[in-house]
Amino acid sequence: MHRFPVRHRLALALLVGPLATFSVLAPAPALAQNAPAAAPAVAAPGAVAEARKLSDAFVAVAERVSPSVVQIDVTARDESADQISRFFGRNQDTPIARGTGSGVVFTADGAILTNNHVIDHALSINVRFRDGRLLPAKLLGRDPATDLAVVKVDATGLPPAKFADSDAARVGEWTVAIGSPFGLGYTVTTGVLSAKGRGGLGMNQIEDYLQTDASINPGNSGGPLCDLDGRVLGINTMIVGRGAGIGFAVPSNLARRAAEQILKKGRVERSWIGVGIQDLTPELASAMKVDARAGVLVNSITDGGPAQKANIRPGDIIAAVGGKKVTDGRELVREVIAHDVGQSVQLEIIRDGKKYGTNMLLTARPESTVPPLPVQQQGVPQAGLGLSVRDVTPQQASQLGLPPKPLPIITSISPGSAADRAGLKTGDVIVEADGVQEPTSNQLAEAAKDGQLLVRVRRRDASFYAAMKK
Repeated sequence: MHRFPVRHRLALALLVGPLATFSVLAPAPALAQNAPAAAPAVAAPGAVAEARKLSDAFVAVAERVSPSVVQIDVTARDESADQISRFFGRNQDTPIARGTGSGVVFTADGAILTNNHVIDHALSINVRFRDGRLLPAKLLGRDPATDLAVVKVDATGLPPAKFADSDAARVGEWTVAIGSPFGLGYTVTTGVLSAKGRGGLGMNQIEDYLQTDASINPGNSGGPLCDLDGRVLGINTMIVGRGAGIGFAVPSNLARRAAEQILKKGRVERSWIGVGIQDLTPELASAMKVDARAGVLVNSITDGGPAQKANIRPGDIIAAVGGKKVTDGRELVREVIAHDVGQSVQLEIIRDGKKYGTNMLLTARPESTVPPLPVQQQGVPQAGLGLSVRDVTPQQASQLGLPPKPLPIITSISPGSAADRAGLKTGDVIVEADGVQEPTSNQLAEAAKDGQLLVRVRRRDASFYAAMKK
């Protein structure tokens, strides 16, 4: 059926109405008079009161948690722009991409938990607080396996968020997501906890997500998913299709454990038992004469690993870890990494239809070293001006047509900083600072101590002056 635009439907109704009246040949019966308009439905007072209670609960969560939520601004190299420049033979400035994510204050002295993908490839990281402060942050450590990272700002007295026990969270309970979707800071959305223990998405090595239908969009990453008590249930990390109503968060228990280890050691160390595993299918369970949810099937053993030392064999079924039953691989991984390295744990094993118990000493999971990001390789930030420098190498000086001296080259610019406002870019070489010709990095730092700086900059074949003031 063709649908007219609204204005055309209204005109048609006005035209047809009077004609329809004249088409009636016999007088209408008295009972056919227009019935009085029905009174609008009014919600029962009790229902209104309950709705207001729920509304007040959402408001309370937003007021309680928002001071602990931050916006994270990141600059990174725009590799796609680099490729375009090379393709067209352009000799342009180093292209910089800017991104925005979210984070949650973890400690009162400035540690902030976020996603690894928010700060991945970062040249600079800045944290924007609800009170308007914009502070530079350093990266303490990151864990790509769970897509988590911890950054830190120089501040005290911050309000750390409280974390819930994600294992105790119930599917169907209300959730509140707070973050900066599309850079719109402190946006609050609500929904329910749709599912727990989601995995198999192929995004990270360790996947054990909370699923929610609270609206999560780009920029929410790293922000908290909260319960109605204002406690963090998880760290929002990904979505399945924009507007699809499916978002995923790293459970608070897993996130908190990773954050605490990064704070202490700068890295995450996880327990490991040294087995290859697979879930039991109905066919495998039938062939092995066990229930399909009896546990997790071991298909290989790592030489010299904890499982081999505990006499576990291929074909064994791990039914429980530390007294907790496991029915699939994600549950097994979750229970193992919930224990500390060096801890002894009791495993329940099914072998040939019989149950056995064995104690296993957990060791550290072999993992490759997480490579440092550009932001971790920067020089010393100049006092409050938002730039970092290092000395050019003799080879770089020769390529740039500069004298063979260790002149300062800018390695990062903080978004919104004095250096950023002055138009400086990474790759610029400072050839004069407050009248000092060909300064060293130390002389530049000394000149910047008073919070203002006049520099002459070499960019490719051109030079220009720039003034900065804190």
